[in-house]
Amino acid sequence: MMSLFSPLLFVSVLCMNSFSAVQGKKWKGEGTTQNLESIVIGRCYEYIRLVNPAVGEKNCSQIWEAFKNAFINKDPCNILPEDYELFINLTFHTIPPNKSLFWENNQLLVTSLAARGRRYMSVGDTLFGFLADFLIWCGQADSPGLDYESCPTMAECENNAVDSFWRIASVTYAKHSSGVVQVLLNGSAEGGAYPQPGFFADYEIPNFQKDKISQVVIWVVDDIEGPDRDSCGTNSVKTLETRLKTLGFDVTCTDNYKSVMFLLCLDYPDHSKCAFASSAPAAQRGPISSDRGGSWNKLMFVSFAGFLFRFALVY
Repeated sequence: MMSLFSPLLFVSVLCMNSFSAVQGKKWKGEGTTQNLESIVIGRCYEYIRLVNPAVGEKNCSQIWEAFKNAFINKDPCNILPEDYELFINLTFHTIPPNKSLFWENNQLLVTSLAARGRRYMSVGDTLFGFLADFLIWCGQADSPGLDYESCPTMAECENNAVDSFWRIASVTYAKHSSGVVQVLLNGSAEGGAYPQPGFFADYEIPNFQKDKISQVVIWVVDDIEGPDRDSCGTNSVKTLETRLKTLGFDVTCTDNYKSVMFLLCLDYPDHSKCAFASSAPAAQRGPISSDRGGSWNKLMFVSFAGFLFRFALVY
């Protein structure tokens, strides 16, 4: 009898396991980043000790608690930006004038360009952004734990823990940016360099402070191996320029800004787009080399003549 029913039993167990796996992964997005607490607290100390000690002392354990309490024990689709207000207040610091760098569709390039605040300070280079950059997190309703299996995406619900966080981070960052602000856009992005809706369009531009910002500098840079879909004065970039000018900002726009191209070309040194002209004219190199050779010959001759002269005096 056991041998007759064992295949049926095997199938039943397999189905139950599959059902449990499906139930465990409730959402389409990746689950909470492993060791989230250690990463956030560790990044906090790294920032205040090494990356930007100028922000002064911060209570990293208290910052973690404020971050966690914004979404723990709550419906992961009902987390609002204001839930992170305490966290933002605890991590806030001044953003240096002329260093703000806004972006769309080129996060890794912006990270390289900003160089952890040495060149520019993007939202990911502030303390509040640094702690959360590239991480995923969410909780569960009526549960003190984190969901490591899955988290909701923007497509599943707008008010998820991660997107709500970046909304308040973007608003805070934009409100406190000043002087000349930079905007780096991807001219190869599908749908245009200036996406609408988007964080820059919906949360950052509306919070620009006209009395604090002297100029908006736009850089539209194509991927090295990507198409040229958008440029200054055309398509979505033209829409952006018009919007900013209508708001009363002084706006400039440059395609394939050379400093950014240098960074991109580190990974594509032999690409035709990376054949930058030398700043030194080739014609100068011959004479400079010959002159050095002539000077060396004269030096040798004078030295030898001096030796002969001293020799004659002695003998």
